[in-house]
Amino acid sequence: MKLYNMNLSNFATKSRLVIYEKGLNVEMVATDSHSAEYLKINPLGKIPTLDADGAIILESEVINEYLEEKYPTPALMPKSPEARAKVRVMSRFHDLYLEPPLRALFPQMNPKTRDQKLVADKLAEIATRLDQLDRMLPESGFACGADFTLADCAIAPTMFFVANLLPAFGAKSALEGRPRLAAWWEHVQTRPSVQKGLAEMGEAMAAMQRGGN
Repeated sequence: MKLYNMNLSNFATKSRLVIYEKGLNVEMVATDSHSAEYLKINPLGKIPTLDADGAIILESEVINEYLEEKYPTPALMPKSPEARAKVRVMSRFHDLYLEPPLRALFPQMNPKTRDQKLVADKLAEIATRLDQLDRMLPESGFACGADFTLADCAIAPTMFFVANLLPAFGAKSALEGRPRLAAWWEHVQTRPSVQKGLAEMGEAMAAMQRGGN
């Protein structure tokens, strides 16, 4: 199998965490998502894409559920339909509500060309989503309880950006006044797969800031 990947991509990291958790032999292919060659593989031009022995699978959440079904041990989804639904709700909350306003800030990093109104609007929306996430998380453990799941794989890479980028816009710490989020963030970073994935994101961010590739 091959994962078309960018280490700084939170969605690619989301799938890498599943691969690391399951100990799968997957080749990581560094990718330019805008290249004509890649667009032949994924017409959406989105990262990641999984080539599963010739079956091309798009979208990180679909990739992760595929890997969970194909390689069910160790399990990253609980057994009961109710508990599985809870994991999916958390992942969907991430994809549809938490991540988009954060992504909207990426083109606003340069203070000289920054749209201050857009930034203020998106920071307010992110704060609302983080408040909602704080209420959704349990008091301790991982995103959906005692076990590490696909929900943690979804949220952790985006929290890397929340922690590292929001201060550049003058926002207060995302953990301030959000005790459940703070407890979860500390706990999830004890997971070896998360440590590895976030370290790769950190190295890629540092390389980008140095003008590297």
